[in-house]
Amino acid sequence: MSVVEIGQALWVLSPAVDGLVAIANGHLADSILSSGGLSNGLAAPDPPGGGEVDTDGILSFFASKIAPILLAVLGVIFIGRASKGEVSRVLTSSAIAIIGLAFIAGAATLFFVGESLIDVVFK
Repeated sequence: MSVVEIGQALWVLSPAVDGLVAIANGHLADSILSSGGLSNGLAAPDPPGGGEVDTDGILSFFASKIAPILLAVLGVIFIGRASKGEVSRVLTSSAIAIIGLAFIAGAATLFFVGESLIDVVFK
């Protein structure tokens, strides 16, 4: 049989299977509810620490560890290009880097402004 014939055979049987799926799901739901629900090991345990993400820690990690490394890499690239005499490329790349840093600073500012607005509105 070809793949098309197998698909057609399964398509013809699908109305009969729909009834079986509903019955099986009903029995499964009844057995879960009668056994005490999902609290006996099937559910995921609560995460330690209340389940909140430490956004301040993440931001401080990026600001203290990742940003200086990226700036050092940019500095090495700029020095290498400037020593080759590609001053126009260095100026263009510097302008792009400064604009990128401005966007990052603006995003951080909006993050803190948004947090303070949420504190004002909901507290």
